[in-house]
Amino acid sequence: MIRYLLYSNEFDTEGLLYASSGVHWAGDGKGTKWFVPGREYDRIGRDICPCTSWRWKPGERFIHEAVDLYAQAYPNLRAHAKGYPSPRELKSKILDGNIEFDGDISKDSPGSDLIRRKLLDNEPGPLYLLTGAGQSTIARALKSIKDQYEPTPYWPEIYRKVSQKAIIQSFGDQDDTYAKYIEPNWPDVEFRQMATTIWGYGARRAVLPGDAELLSAEWTRTNVSEVGPFGPFYRVWGDGKQMVPDDIFDFFGFSGLTTEQLREMGYVVWTLLQEKGSWISEGDTSIFMNLIDNGLRAGTDASWGGWGGRAGTDVAPDGTASADYASTRWFRAAQHDFAARLKWSTTRRYDAVNHEPDVSVSGQPDRDVRPGQVVTLNGHVTDPDRNAVSATWWQYTDAGTYPGTVELAQSRLTRGLTQVRLQIPRDAANGQTIHLILQGADDGTPPLASYQRVVLTVRR
Repeated sequence: MIRYLLYSNEFDTEGLLYASSGVHWAGDGKGTKWFVPGREYDRIGRDICPCTSWRWKPGERFIHEAVDLYAQAYPNLRAHAKGYPSPRELKSKILDGNIEFDGDISKDSPGSDLIRRKLLDNEPGPLYLLTGAGQSTIARALKSIKDQYEPTPYWPEIYRKVSQKAIIQSFGDQDDTYAKYIEPNWPDVEFRQMATTIWGYGARRAVLPGDAELLSAEWTRTNVSEVGPFGPFYRVWGDGKQMVPDDIFDFFGFSGLTTEQLREMGYVVWTLLQEKGSWISEGDTSIFMNLIDNGLRAGTDASWGGWGGRAGTDVAPDGTASADYASTRWFRAAQHDFAARLKWSTTRRYDAVNHEPDVSVSGQPDRDVRPGQVVTLNGHVTDPDRNAVSATWWQYTDAGTYPGTVELAQSRLTRGLTQVRLQIPRDAANGQTIHLILQGADDGTPPLASYQRVVLTVRR
């Protein structure tokens, strides 16, 4: 939520919905007990559930709390970029989804009603349904539409409209409702799997050696947890907090204790302990990262890739194909950008903090080309803070479907202008694509990068 709100100027937010999943649900407040076999409470040999709720604080309002902090940051943020929505507007869009029981789509909720209305209205799509929890609220909205229209002559038209409009970007299928309801009943709704290791609890297994500092206590403290209104709200190791009192799986707030000591206290220690003040996880951040307007246009197609990873594997520096590297390769750029926006929240002085470079390429970003054709691309890289900038053209071979590399002849950056020339390989097949990235980087604090992607499609 913190990172999303810092980038909220780039989104048209229709709703901020509380949602349940297999690891957190509120219950109905009537004492009804719930149990799903195979959930975490069923894996440790303890008689925990059936229970009336799971990892849901009474009166939970973490979205409201985040927006309250956004209200403090808002006057400063809007001095650095246009488009930030007012806190009042965001608060009006906070609703409960299907939070009572995980995987339960038996009834409508304010959140599912909103999704239903947005899918059926006449606004052009796509409508991105971003979930870092379960998908029961989305599933219920789709079920309500199907229940209403399937018996009518309008059903084929409604099915096509909704299927073309909805794009689900989800960090896994955390309550099985995609597998059990959405996919069987709405197979043409695009589903993008956005789960990544680098944004989750396994980040230390995925991070590049040179980027490990970005998970450290020192970097996190300096750039995140001690910065602006949002900093103290950001969870870090050993911060003394617990999302829900007495949660035996949440031992992150403790410091100075060993694994054995925590187990003696009744905690289930399921991941390695880290230094106080360091990164825990952001988990679901990747669900929206490819929609950020950084020039990569990663939201255009799930296979294109960007800060949130992509549907595919990238070749890591050691030469192995890695699904992790598709998101890990961007981690430093994303973290630096996050740190810069947190600093935006502290001051209205534009010249006191860094902003990303402006990067563009003349002409259309998507072009048809012929085998053997020589292509010249003209780029423009400048910096709003008048920092020194560099420009680099590179081929994103993993995202393109042409299986080889293309030789790039790049000119030096002169007065903000840069050029690259290449010849389309003669063995390129019809329909194959070559992805070229112009990357502009500044030398500010922290150093920031922007991009422009050009996609060349071979036509014979």
